[in-house]
Amino acid sequence: MARNNDRSATGAPLLQVRDVAVEFRTIEGPVHAVEGVDLDLAAGETLAIVGESGSGKSTTAMAVIGLLPGNGRVTRGSILFEGENLVGAPESVMRTIRGRSIGLVPQDPMSNLNPVAKIGTQIAETLLAHGLATRRDVDRRVVETLAAAGLPDAEERAKQYPHEFSGGMRQRALIAIGLACNPRLLIADEPTSALDVTVQKTILDQLGRMTSELGTAVMLITHDLGLAAERASRVVVMNRGRIVEQGPAGQILEDPQHPYTQALVKAAPSVAAVRLRPEVFRKTRPGAGRADVALPGHPTDAAPAVVSGPGLSARSGGQTAAPDHIVEVEGLTKVFPIRGQKEDFVAVKDVSFAIPRGETVAIVGESGSGKTTTARMMLKVYQPTSGAIRFDGRDVASLKGRELREFRQRVQPIFQDPYSSLNPMFSIERIISEPLDFYKRGSSKDRAARVRQLLDDVALPQTMLRRYPSELSGGQRQRVAIARALALSPDLIVCDEPVSALDVLVQDQILRLLGDLQREYGLSYLFISHDLAVVRLISDYVCVMKDGRLVEAASSEEIFTNPRDPYTRRLLASIPGNELDIAV
Repeated sequence: MARNNDRSATGAPLLQVRDVAVEFRTIEGPVHAVEGVDLDLAAGETLAIVGESGSGKSTTAMAVIGLLPGNGRVTRGSILFEGENLVGAPESVMRTIRGRSIGLVPQDPMSNLNPVAKIGTQIAETLLAHGLATRRDVDRRVVETLAAAGLPDAEERAKQYPHEFSGGMRQRALIAIGLACNPRLLIADEPTSALDVTVQKTILDQLGRMTSELGTAVMLITHDLGLAAERASRVVVMNRGRIVEQGPAGQILEDPQHPYTQALVKAAPSVAAVRLRPEVFRKTRPGAGRADVALPGHPTDAAPAVVSGPGLSARSGGQTAAPDHIVEVEGLTKVFPIRGQKEDFVAVKDVSFAIPRGETVAIVGESGSGKTTTARMMLKVYQPTSGAIRFDGRDVASLKGRELREFRQRVQPIFQDPYSSLNPMFSIERIISEPLDFYKRGSSKDRAARVRQLLDDVALPQTMLRRYPSELSGGQRQRVAIARALALSPDLIVCDEPVSALDVLVQDQILRLLGDLQREYGLSYLFISHDLAVVRLISDYVCVMKDGRLVEAASSEEIFTNPRDPYTRRLLASIPGNELDIAV
């Protein structure tokens, strides 16, 4: 990424934001989203704006490019771009500036690409609208633009629709559109937050090369401090619509001055020093390491003997004994037939591991690695093609009738998106009580008391009972989802990316809550994630999956300090902020 720490050498800043305030009109009155923001951005410089959802970082960026919602307006201040004040500029002027001088890479590629238009058509529209291509040469320019964004087989890709692209490919297409007109400034709003770390690194590297070659300034909007420290020369920290701290990236991360910045740094699992702090959430077992763990088909050479049979087996010299497992998975395989194709798709192949009682086993890997398919087989949503899942010694695939009802009560899920997994038409009280009502647990009075107790367990006030999911923040909704999962007093909770959509402070709160609940109730967790930094904080054991196979498994400590498989090492190296030496 282009760096320029000596901004005075470049003359006047490319962008000057002075005392900007943004207000949104609502039926409940005006909401002051941004108050008195001041920042500069030089040509060729990368500036990161960090903060939680609602901090005002995206609103500031949208004010710069003139894309505030209809009920939003800049109420005071100035936004000078190349010396011209954009505040109050006519829409005709802003249309000329957008794309040509200021590009945008939005967060969600699926909702920002036209699903019924080919990728090439969407790039062509941008080029033609700004007079950067003619009808005769636009196809060639489209292919060149996609190739520059790192898309292989650009000519063929231009003929495809967004749904035919992976998440990473869609994000590259958005980057291609944002940089198609060689803008002087690119606003990248959480451009990789939904992507796996390896894909994220590839895309950010490509974005860095392109902006460096073009001399483009970048305003990077993110809640990931590790990513900000790696990719930006300066960092601006926002909280509740105001800038609370700004300065060189290294200085902000190594020696944060404002209490809010200190809290962000401490909570961020993507920052190297935080992953190494001693106050981890899981139980600490002295001497835990790869020698303590073995899986069928994945033996280690750290000790002379391994107990045969499924699961993670404890070692002690030449004599070994398997711990008490609540779940044992052996030779698990899932094959999906593909209509019109001769070969079926093998999503999971010959996977074996076990979950000790009261502990956390994490499955990590990129999208398509098979981790979520494994979790769904664990929940008996999918039936295995072959292999076995034993829960408390009973084969899950064979459970029927009363035994299946019991299994459903003892194994509960927590999903990634708490909004889509909660019924928007139900009150919080009804959402939490639903499993109690379905399984007829106790009297109505008992169930009401249980719901109130569950709210206390997840640190939510009793006043939440009459509210609806739309009235809660993302962190509050996830706490409701956890309360619902706890309602039936399960033994195992399957957590499928439960914090990936949350800001670092809320993420930290939820991870601590899961740790506290595990210690209090002796819960076992299967934790699915692509974020290894988060996994380190909460897991006892880690299973690494790639292309449906288990490539490495060991204690969490051993995976992070002595990874053996090249793929595991590549995942670890891709974590933003991985090589930063930040004292917290």
